[in-house]
Amino acid sequence: MRSALFLLPLLAACAATPHEDNTPEVAARWNFRPEAAEWNTAMIEALLTHGTDMVEAVPADVETFCPDYAEASPSQRAAFYVAFFSGLARFESTWNPRAAGGGGAYQGLLQISPATARHHGCDLGADGLYDGADNLTCAVRIASAAVARDGVLVQGAGGVAADWPPMRNADHRREIAEFTAALPQCAS
Repeated sequence: MRSALFLLPLLAACAATPHEDNTPEVAARWNFRPEAAEWNTAMIEALLTHGTDMVEAVPADVETFCPDYAEASPSQRAAFYVAFFSGLARFESTWNPRAAGGGGAYQGLLQISPATARHHGCDLGADGLYDGADNLTCAVRIASAAVARDGVLVQGAGGVAADWPPMRNADHRREIAEFTAALPQCAS
């Protein structure tokens, strides 16, 4: 009992001590959109839950996009991926959550097919992929599986490039890399 009473002031002091929040501000290319905060939050939450395999991995080619990735914290890595996918969304949908490609075969911000979504366990309704946050959350599931499988972010047709053809285009990769490599958590 005495030891419990002794610990009580120590625990109270710890609880009163502010914790440093090292979560970086999310620099996403879609931040001009009214939905940006919702999209950023949904993607960060997805990355830190069912995207942990991708966040914890150090893909062989990630230094092209984020030179300091290996030293970054999980929250910094997640913020990097939000920036990365916001760049990819420019080429997939010009940041339009209602975009439909291939006669509706590919839907939303990251142009995901309903079949691919189902294959990766994205349990969405008929128009679910047109919801920006749901589309991005599903993209995390797809990308996490691809990066874990291939050990690369976008090399050749592996990693993210397996499901998102714009990542096979050198100019698109370069534009995204120029943006992400300049992020505070990526550039020392």
